[in-house]
Amino acid sequence: MLRRNLARVRWQRGATMIEVLVTFLIVTLGLLGAAGMQSRLQVAELESYQRAQAIVLLQDMVDRVNANRRNVASYVTADPVGTGADNVTPTLTCPPAGTTTAEKDLCEWQDSLIGAGETSGGSNVGAMIGARGCVTLPVTTMPREAVVAVVWQGVTPTLAPASTACASALFAQANTRRAMITRIKIGCLQNDPTTGSCITP
Repeated sequence: MLRRNLARVRWQRGATMIEVLVTFLIVTLGLLGAAGMQSRLQVAELESYQRAQAIVLLQDMVDRVNANRRNVASYVTADPVGTGADNVTPTLTCPPAGTTTAEKDLCEWQDSLIGAGETSGGSNVGAMIGARGCVTLPVTTMPREAVVAVVWQGVTPTLAPASTACASALFAQANTRRAMITRIKIGCLQNDPTTGSCITP
């Protein structure tokens, strides 16, 4: 009888130890899952922040072009504006005072794209990673529509955007490139009586 009671006590002690180990395993798995979720949330937050910045910078250039619609062709960028090929040097040499409104607008847009308004330790941190911008006129005969694009480097690989070719060769991985575009329609308010073509408003 005494032997049976001792064996039962020993078995119960072992069962308690196994229960504690299983509890530790479950808690550890839960903590690892929470850490992984926290990491994914930080990546998603960074992606969301960059997208919000891109919307602001895209609207900034749209407003600048709309304010100077008569000279829309002056906003066309031969090369992407913003971070240079080395991801540091700006692509435009900002013009001095007394230049055209379009040159001034493009220079200020570039400063915004590279985040010059916010610095930390001497580095620009105010915008997206590798931000670049392009302004194109799909119709060369009459600038009735301008296309403004902002591209940047995302954190996680997705599909490469096919909506614009802006700075497509300047990103090491095409599937980390993000893009946002908008089209500006320029209305025809008056026709030239001699040629019948539209006069840019």
